[in-house]
Amino acid sequence: MRTGITQAPFGHSPDGQIITQFTLTNANGMVARIIDFGGIITELHAPDREGRLADVVLGFDTLAPYAGDSPYFGALIGRYGNRIARGRFTLDGREFSLPVNNGNNHLHGGAPGFDKVKWSATVEGDSLLLSYASRDGEQGYPGNLEVTVIYTLTDDNELVVRFHAVTDQATPVNLTQHSYFNLAGGNDILGHVLTIDADAFVAIDAESIPTGALAPVEGTPFDFRTPRPIGARIGEDDVQLRNGQGYDHCFALNKPQGKAMTRAAHVLEPRSGRVLELFTEEPGVQFYSGNFLDASLTGKGQTYAHRSGFCLEPQHFPDSPNQPQFPNVILRPGEVYQTESRFRFSTDRQA
Repeated sequence: MRTGITQAPFGHSPDGQIITQFTLTNANGMVARIIDFGGIITELHAPDREGRLADVVLGFDTLAPYAGDSPYFGALIGRYGNRIARGRFTLDGREFSLPVNNGNNHLHGGAPGFDKVKWSATVEGDSLLLSYASRDGEQGYPGNLEVTVIYTLTDDNELVVRFHAVTDQATPVNLTQHSYFNLAGGNDILGHVLTIDADAFVAIDAESIPTGALAPVEGTPFDFRTPRPIGARIGEDDVQLRNGQGYDHCFALNKPQGKAMTRAAHVLEPRSGRVLELFTEEPGVQFYSGNFLDASLTGKGQTYAHRSGFCLEPQHFPDSPNQPQFPNVILRPGEVYQTESRFRFSTDRQA
């Protein structure tokens, strides 16, 4: 089995830059394909219980849809993953304005965010290093932010994502990875059995902005502390489900203080036996049930219909620059932003 990293052209960016696709292969035959536009995971092939590989992420065959109106399929997100209310925050007595690109609010770093830029790519052994220099004032954020993201596909069938950033001015930073998964390789994800290790989640208003409260999952459709199909309670008459039009909420993970790596989520697709586990150092994970997919997008031979993919985005909480009770997201000069998440694939032969 050939392992390592190979590369091939993947078209041109809207401004004419050559985009490259990197193929990472491990000793078990698992394959991840990543482009240096947006750091996007375009393909991720994982085995089922019979050893058959299937692509388990949503995406496209060509660059143009990623550069267009893609719903962040597979992309790196920054400077700030999730929403900032009204595109405004105050830092050290100074108010900053960001572009609003999600109703009245700022989402995923603006337009364009880190998902729509070309990253500098370097191969080091079995790892792909992507770097991007976000300049002072980009999308309204203060400071020059130097970002590096390292992707590694291990022989333990883990896709490891490591983030590193430094700044010359205080600035909010909340980086994440935004792949949409379907462990069956197609159809909807409502039968996937999900576990999230969280006693509470970030309650949101009708614009998906945090109310400031951490709501207990006990007795609600948000209780995934024991395994439950995603679709089991998604249709219930619950105000939080109405606000998100399904699940689109950040879960506050049960973990000790500090940066300890913990298992945040476990997902089983019963028919194939594929299992995805997310391990992260982040305090939260945004679980999104593909509510806004509407069959208007096609790629890789599929039509992406309603709830045909789910996201598990490790991150700090939404709107944290405006919510002082939430974990800190301000990076200052001399500090290092560093966090790691692991997407581990396996199979359950008893399913």
